[in-house]
Amino acid sequence: MDLYGLIFDVDGVIADTEAVNARASIKVFEDLFGIKGVKRQDFEAGLGRGAEEYVKAAAGVHGLELTEEQVEKATQLRQEYFLRILSQEPLPSFPGVLKLMNKAMQSEYFEVAIATSGTFEKSRAVLSAAKVPYQKMVYIKGDDVTNKKPDPELFLLAAERMGIEPANCVVIEDAPNGVQAARAAGAGCIAVTNSTDAAKLCEADLVCDSLKLVDLETIIKLIQNK
Repeated sequence: MDLYGLIFDVDGVIADTEAVNARASIKVFEDLFGIKGVKRQDFEAGLGRGAEEYVKAAAGVHGLELTEEQVEKATQLRQEYFLRILSQEPLPSFPGVLKLMNKAMQSEYFEVAIATSGTFEKSRAVLSAAKVPYQKMVYIKGDDVTNKKPDPELFLLAAERMGIEPANCVVIEDAPNGVQAARAAGAGCIAVTNSTDAAKLCEADLVCDSLKLVDLETIIKLIQNK
């Protein structure tokens, strides 16, 4: 019997964390560096690549050269602000996410994993808020790998921990760096347009506006037709 792996990214896939990430980061640039007028789009080059690259993306847009110490301070403060927002506001999962997860977890043909560039503390807060049963899944965090996306290490480790060949896995992503990482891992990829437009996600095997449109049969066909 063939076993399939379903790997979920967290930020921008499970829930609309990119809006919260941007709000927290914009406040960091104002409070720490005195820079006003930073916009959500300024962080786009760093999407899915971990907190440091996310901060550096907007710094580059605004002509700011940051030292390693400044980047570290900014990412720590960003996480504090992010967790504070999350503790004060609800964060529902995107439509279709929990249904797809639960169907896969109930199926004898699927293993499910979470794989995120984020820290354990930050990603766990998101998963808890969105009511994801992450304790029952393989769970890979940014701290578990040396190389961040677009390097495939994160997804290769998730496949290894599930005991499934990457070619029999599908990664669900929302960012171009994540799509590239999934492709480099040899996995299939479904990209959802929660964080950026479809044109930037065109390397994925399937691009959709919502996971409500995706079922297990679609995933199996995608793997078999690769």
